[in-house]
Amino acid sequence: MLTNKVFMKKTKRGNILKIVREHYLRDDIWCGSAACQTCPADENAALLDEVPEPVSERFAFPHYLLLDTNVILYQMDLLEESAIRNVIILHTVLDEVKHRSAVVYKRLRAVLSDPARKFYTFVNEHHKDTYVEREPGESANDRNDRMIRTAAEWYGKHLAPRIGKKSARAGVRIVLLSDDADNRAKAMALGLNTCSALEYMKATKATFAHLLDKIAQRELVSESKDPLFPSHLTMLQIHEGIMGGKLMQGGFLASRENYLEGYVRVEGIEKAVLIQGRMNLNRAVDGDTVAIEMLPESEWKAPSDVVLVDEQTDPGDMVEPDPTFSVKPQAEREPTAKVVGIIKRKWRQYCGILLPSHIQGSTRHIFVPAERKIPRIRIETRQAATLLSQRIIVAIDQWPRHSRYPQGHFVRALGPIGSKETENEVILLEHDVPHSRFSEDVLACLPELPWTITAADLQRRVDLRGITVCSVDPPGCTDIDDALHARRLPNGNIEVGVHIADVGHFIRPGTALDREAASRATTVYLVDKRIDMVPGLLSSNLCSLRGGEERFAFSCIWELDDEANIRNTRYHKSVIKSKSALTYEEAQIIIDDAKQTNDVATSLRLLNRLAKILKKRRTEKGALVLASPEIRFQVDSETHDPIDVKAKQLLETNSMVEEFMLLANVSVAEKIEQEFPECAMLRRHPCPPQANYEPLVKAAEHQGFEILTTSGKELATSLDKAVKPDNPYFNTMLRILATRCMMQAVYFISGTVQRDEFFHYGLAAPIYTHFTSPIRRYADIIVHRLLAACIGADSTYPELLDKKVNSNLCNNLNYRNRMAQYAGRASVALHTHLFFRKRSEDEQAYILFIRKNALQILVPKYGFEGTIYVTGRNNEEIKTGVRFVYDEEQQTQRCGQVVFRAFDPVIVRLSLDSTNVQHEKLVFELVKPYIEGFSVKAQGAAAEVETPKRKGEPQQTTKSKKNKKAK
Repeated sequence: MLTNKVFMKKTKRGNILKIVREHYLRDDIWCGSAACQTCPADENAALLDEVPEPVSERFAFPHYLLLDTNVILYQMDLLEESAIRNVIILHTVLDEVKHRSAVVYKRLRAVLSDPARKFYTFVNEHHKDTYVEREPGESANDRNDRMIRTAAEWYGKHLAPRIGKKSARAGVRIVLLSDDADNRAKAMALGLNTCSALEYMKATKATFAHLLDKIAQRELVSESKDPLFPSHLTMLQIHEGIMGGKLMQGGFLASRENYLEGYVRVEGIEKAVLIQGRMNLNRAVDGDTVAIEMLPESEWKAPSDVVLVDEQTDPGDMVEPDPTFSVKPQAEREPTAKVVGIIKRKWRQYCGILLPSHIQGSTRHIFVPAERKIPRIRIETRQAATLLSQRIIVAIDQWPRHSRYPQGHFVRALGPIGSKETENEVILLEHDVPHSRFSEDVLACLPELPWTITAADLQRRVDLRGITVCSVDPPGCTDIDDALHARRLPNGNIEVGVHIADVGHFIRPGTALDREAASRATTVYLVDKRIDMVPGLLSSNLCSLRGGEERFAFSCIWELDDEANIRNTRYHKSVIKSKSALTYEEAQIIIDDAKQTNDVATSLRLLNRLAKILKKRRTEKGALVLASPEIRFQVDSETHDPIDVKAKQLLETNSMVEEFMLLANVSVAEKIEQEFPECAMLRRHPCPPQANYEPLVKAAEHQGFEILTTSGKELATSLDKAVKPDNPYFNTMLRILATRCMMQAVYFISGTVQRDEFFHYGLAAPIYTHFTSPIRRYADIIVHRLLAACIGADSTYPELLDKKVNSNLCNNLNYRNRMAQYAGRASVALHTHLFFRKRSEDEQAYILFIRKNALQILVPKYGFEGTIYVTGRNNEEIKTGVRFVYDEEQQTQRCGQVVFRAFDPVIVRLSLDSTNVQHEKLVFELVKPYIEGFSVKAQGAAAEVETPKRKGEPQQTTKSKKNKKAK
């Protein structure tokens, strides 16, 4: 049977096109039921059971579930439970889910692909008895709902018992699950069995009672007569307000240090707009796109100096009044706004713990997310006794005006709180790191073993196996991306080669492996594990430039003079055989040992000498030498628990490798941009707005130094001059502060921004890209493909030259890189806590910031940063009789005769506080200078430290020794 689909389409020029499409209808599409004796069976389809056994007793007969779109969109956590079986998914519903949520669609497809789940897709759009035409004036949504009811009605008749037929199917009926009240009412009018997901699960059998926890709370429940928050504007009101200039929109960023504060980044405004106070935040959650209304200038605020954490444990809606924020001078106040509407929610699933309820047997509980920027969430669960000791995942469903907290539902448990495996899983989930096993489709793209380089391969590549090439990497590195060589040429110049793993040879465009690598975007490095971007066969074997093994490479080779000036550059696909895979320390020993004169030593010394010239030239141009506290853990080979920790030590060889990687990236950027000016994938580092530098400039001013920030060169020069002979760590701390003023470097497509915006501020490079790490960065694979096309080593393909496609790819790369960075930091924090369990140490430290109620402390030995609170949230004394006075103008804290300033040296005790199982934290306690009633006694002897000045007295020195590290 043939029917026509007719619809109108408006062209870019405003013309109206009438489009007619033929739509074929059949009567032989299988219903999917094993009980059916009418339909022609499809041997390849998953069968619905002949006698289904439902989890709910809501309907006292065997039945299949037929779902509407809203149930799938909002109850996917329930549907993923293995107990939910014998479900019919209409093609109409599947198509609507695909268009409304790619994430939910992917999850649904995973369920449909599992035969054991008994989910059957019925192609109702092409069955002559279930297809319906859209009526005049009928919305697409209403037509889809009518299609669902029609299919449910057809199934009911189709599976109804027939006289003379002998089958167990007589008792099988259809239950339409719908969370749309209007759709349910119309279904009931047709005599259909229907209910909401919540109603269905409330009647669940005792064995499956835990499934009720998975129900998303979609119905608004008023728990208080009076609303706690202002109402949100409608989308129409928001649109009109933005068009009229009354409102602005932007992404909401919640504060980690103060749960009553946040910022909104508005396009076109240099500095983020401050939002302060519960009512002004108005239920915005970190990541949401919100509409804001600016407050009158008389109501503008200054960011709070107080660290505030929500500590309420009552699941009710009693709201404490906001603490009083100190009134700041007008000059320090910032543009301040209030949230008036939500344009787009960016809710996800959150990891955290359940707080015990004050009421015995209560099902209402408060969930505390691991991420401090996310508010507490109210959920209902009947498994509290089990879940209190577990890390769990919860999803937000809604945040009504009458509720202090958003309402959500339990998704699943991860494992025992404090277990390293569980906490690692939390880190990966919280930072959205894809870490599932590679699929069979991806693994099918890998080459078969044994893999060898053939004669045909050698004909297409330059053979560099005879050159003395070596790699220099951190200890334990198995994914070796790069190798180097340097040798004298007959004309007296120096040939230098950077050889990069040719990952693109194994990952071809459009394959399942390519799509997976593009989605993952980057390898993620945790302290005790690595989440690879590509399967291990490539990352640690066939692509890794291991010593003594022949490998494919993409080589960038320069001819340099003795002053490191480039005379010419060439690129080619090559075959190399690394002579040695060295660590930074091993390479440094070879360079420093004058007795070693072999080819590897000669090459390394040439590279090291040239690298020093290149670095000097870069810094003279304004490249920044910044700092960040980094540490390295020594882990037990069997348990992978940390047994020692120390700050990373950088050697000359670190800088040597870095300089030639930078040079290769700049050279390749110039090449691909010249050849593909509209679609080259580049990397830029925007110049920070001057407002970003305020903390750095103020901190330096209080120490008598002027930091100039109008250009990168001025900043670099003034940082070089800011040196205190009596405090050798002072300059490093300034550079740490400078690092925090920087913007994020991002990938972009050359044709999407102006040429003058290509600049990489930190490197002082006019143009830059990433070419040197294709094993662990997908951006480098794209750059390899562009460079290969430049030199005729490979051909282009449509997506490679598509600006829009690659701009979207850049967005994913930037997001994944940022999350990988945060995940790495979280892993360091976790292993820090593991290291300090059952131990404490007294260590030399420095004050990084002076807060209104705290001292921000940095411990150079470990790179740790922490807080010593000196007053409570309302400026009350933390310890009786000990009062600190904060001087905002001088940025000091004074207790009696002891004055604390930024960058002052102190001694602190480090220990782990495990009383809060959700947030185990490293505790910093003051040892020196000693303040009676506040400081702790030194453990044994203490280290020598200069204490902060007493008022009117010269700097004093107190002697003590460091406590020995616990074994």
